[in-house]
Amino acid sequence: MTLSPAEIDRAAADLLAAEQERRQIGLLSLRHPDMTLDDAYAIQSAQIAQKLATGRRIIGWKIGLTSKVMQDALGIDTPDSGVLYDDMVFDTGGIVAQGRFIQPRVEAEIAFVMRDALDGDVSRADVLAATDHVVPSLEILDTRIQRKDPATGQARVIVDTVSDNAANAGLVLGTQRHAVAAHDLRWIGAILRRNGEVVATGLGAAVLDDPVMGLVWLARRMHQYGQRIEAGQVVLSGSFIAPIECPPGTRIEADFGPFGDVSISFE
Repeated sequence: MTLSPAEIDRAAADLLAAEQERRQIGLLSLRHPDMTLDDAYAIQSAQIAQKLATGRRIIGWKIGLTSKVMQDALGIDTPDSGVLYDDMVFDTGGIVAQGRFIQPRVEAEIAFVMRDALDGDVSRADVLAATDHVVPSLEILDTRIQRKDPATGQARVIVDTVSDNAANAGLVLGTQRHAVAAHDLRWIGAILRRNGEVVATGLGAAVLDDPVMGLVWLARRMHQYGQRIEAGQVVLSGSFIAPIECPPGTRIEADFGPFGDVSISFE
């Protein structure tokens, strides 16, 4: 790590204030050009501590940047992860109040609900055995850090995204539950409609060639930082589409075919 405890605490405080005030801060990668992924996860962890202290509860985890397209766009070769809190859940068919988020976007993915904990150097078989069921889902993204610095044109990089809780802001779970072994998740896909128009399609194979492998990566990554996936938690395994912008008045419908459906609207 290259950042001091004071610098980590300041970055965490700035991000929490930005979330509370619905505004964006400048790139942390410009503020700290030498910051590392360890620094970024430390900033994320500092925010976890603050949120738990205010009564928030962790309900799961999200995996991001799993597709080759998104990794190439950011010039990286590794996914990232963030935390899901109890105040992030929206019912399918529900409405997000105007002003709840800064610049919301939506992604489609397969959510895993865990029967047992996962910790450490787990295998694909371990993930399957620990999963209670899988469901169709939408992830709502938001960015408390600018996507691009207006003065230099520099785009955010992975340390910015990780510091910003992997850009996570909400989740919407479908009501259809499936045994994890009932489908080849590589072939589970979705048709995404924004206000009735098809804007994206994708297949689970875009997520590390197999969404199950996202949880393998996550369990191993979390173990490095003294964390683990707990029984009962939800894990968003990674998007198989590019993010869809959701300005006010947007309705998103995700048709997963026989796997189910999920939708959300933005005032």
